[in-house]
Amino acid sequence: MKSLPGQSSAKDQINSMLRVNLAGEYGAKRIYEGQLAVLKKSPSAPLIEHMRDQELKHLNAFKALVVENRVRPTLLQPLWHVAGYALGAATALLGERTAMACTTAVEEVIDQHYEKQLTLLGDKNPELSELIYKCQQEELEHRDLALEQGAREAPAYAFLTATIKTASRLAIWLSERV
Repeated sequence: MKSLPGQSSAKDQINSMLRVNLAGEYGAKRIYEGQLAVLKKSPSAPLIEHMRDQELKHLNAFKALVVENRVRPTLLQPLWHVAGYALGAATALLGERTAMACTTAVEEVIDQHYEKQLTLLGDKNPELSELIYKCQQEELEHRDLALEQGAREAPAYAFLTATIKTASRLAIWLSERV
């Protein structure tokens, strides 16, 4: 069935998902790299390394799908390279709990984002759905681990997480389109 004017085709929707997921996993990797640059000798470093390593697996899986499906990555990749690292380093400079608050905020937005994708996919693309679901579960694990580490005790937690969530939603919106 052909899509109507103004509607995205199924292929365009998949391409957009792959583009934004690649960008998001790249951004997450950069956030954790920024946090580790500051907190490399802290008690939370092994946990941050664990989360970064999972993000690297997600990134590599989406990178392979982008290549396989010949999808153009977002043109904003250089911005996410700098912004992700800066966000990670800046929150880590404010302390381990603030770094964990950053993780909580980002992962909550990503959970919602992946849930929307899974709903949109339905049973149309089981392999992609399986990958997204696996990533979603690990993102929720990151959120839960960050909360266990005292994320809610970070200074200005509500303001900080609301700001990071807004920025994350904007990054998703832009990466889907550009």
